[in-house]
Amino acid sequence: MAIEKEKLIWMYRTMVLHREFDERVGKEFAAGNIPGFIHLSQGHEAIGAGAMAALRADDYITAHHRAHGHLLAKGGKPEGIMAELYGKKTGYMKGKGGSQHMTDPDVGHVGSDALLGTGTLQAAGAALSCKLKGIDRVTVCFFGDGALNTGAVHGALNIAAAWQLPLVFICENNKWAESTSIYDVTNLTKLTDRAFGYGIPGVAVDANDVVAVYEVVGKAVAKARKGGGPTFIEAKTCRQRAHFEGDTETYRAKEEIDDCKKRDPIPRFRKKLVEMGILTEKEADKIHQEALEAIGKAVKFAEESPFPEPEEVLTDVYA
Repeated sequence: MAIEKEKLIWMYRTMVLHREFDERVGKEFAAGNIPGFIHLSQGHEAIGAGAMAALRADDYITAHHRAHGHLLAKGGKPEGIMAELYGKKTGYMKGKGGSQHMTDPDVGHVGSDALLGTGTLQAAGAALSCKLKGIDRVTVCFFGDGALNTGAVHGALNIAAAWQLPLVFICENNKWAESTSIYDVTNLTKLTDRAFGYGIPGVAVDANDVVAVYEVVGKAVAKARKGGGPTFIEAKTCRQRAHFEGDTETYRAKEEIDDCKKRDPIPRFRKKLVEMGILTEKEADKIHQEALEAIGKAVKFAEESPFPEPEEVLTDVYA
């Protein structure tokens, strides 16, 4: 599949922004500037960038608790995300949602949720609304391998298949969920086998290859947009950091983490773009510098923003 130069550069720029954003968040959290829990996603960047490159601006997504990059890739602003992480009033959820509960309907991001798998139900609802209205928008839901065995994911897969909803399921399989291998809690060697129980296609992709992700998701999205129903995609990836910041990570070997870093999707894609003549090394360096500058501005915005007032605690809370 021929991919236009601008899209290739956009995917690289998006991956770099995602990586540098999470790197800075890790540092700010360690310095005590960000409260709560933080789950970073270094190593997952090709999934959000590749998938979002296959979507239209008016399509929908839902994400999970490791999802700063999904919102950035869908068009979210670094300032709004960083301010939310700082608990500030200018954040996407007015400082009340934090890292794991961000959304921006203006860019089609209709929800992130820390509860395993529940975003797939929100996605099914969004996809159903599009089908009932007769509009050709597609919804993509991202969830981790740790959510695969939940009732929520089963329910969403089942109803999406039964009603042929325009929905693409992307399981980000980094193998470890929190601290338990997915292969210790399922009798599967291929997670895509799960899809066949619902009568829908199951496709695995090397999620360290952003072009492969783009092509696989693109086919699933085109199928859904034409009324062909859902697809289950297993995006095989690995996380370079622990499950959460502060996790002692005694459950996996150092050699596995080292191997994960060797398969880093960003230098891999950079090398490919330089070889193709799409970018020079100097241009690639400039993209990294621009990302660092944008994130620096986001941190400054967050630091200078006010906290919500105590009397706002029940604002936007619905009974």
